[in-house]
Amino acid sequence: MKEKAMIMDDQAMKRAITRISHEIIERNKGIDDVALVGIKSRGVPLAAMIAAKIKDIEGKDVIVGEIDITLYRDDLTEKHHQAIVKDSKLGFDAAGKIIVLVDDVLFTGRTVRAALDAIIDQGRPKSIQLAVLIDRGHRELPIRADFVGKNVPTSRSEVIKVSVEGIDSENYVSINE
Repeated sequence: MKEKAMIMDDQAMKRAITRISHEIIERNKGIDDVALVGIKSRGVPLAAMIAAKIKDIEGKDVIVGEIDITLYRDDLTEKHHQAIVKDSKLGFDAAGKIIVLVDDVLFTGRTVRAALDAIIDQGRPKSIQLAVLIDRGHRELPIRADFVGKNVPTSRSEVIKVSVEGIDSENYVSINE
């Protein structure tokens, strides 16, 4: 797979995280009852980046958790013969919270659908919102993000590669073919 174009470098990612953080604060009139939940794997460090930026802006910590949606996927048999499940460390009661799911790329919507099921199994939140770094289109389900770092129209054959410090060596987003 070869890189076709760089979509975001480190600085562009940081600007997108800052914008998303401000939008989360504005939409929810602060961060009371807000909890960020990163979808494994790259949604987790992105949620941590948003939490750090919110703390810079508001001077308060926001609750951060993570969720593994492997067992909730409807395409599990297509992807793996046996599921590899990691712990979901929500770490708080979801009941009554405003949950902001955080993921790297929104594509078909199936990952988000699985995350919704996983969150609701943890309790009944007040509301669930979605923040994504990249929205590439091609939805198969009626799901849209509330907070988007960048909309990137793609063909189905193209691949968006998100590299995030904490998992990868640097922050960037590229489109590959």
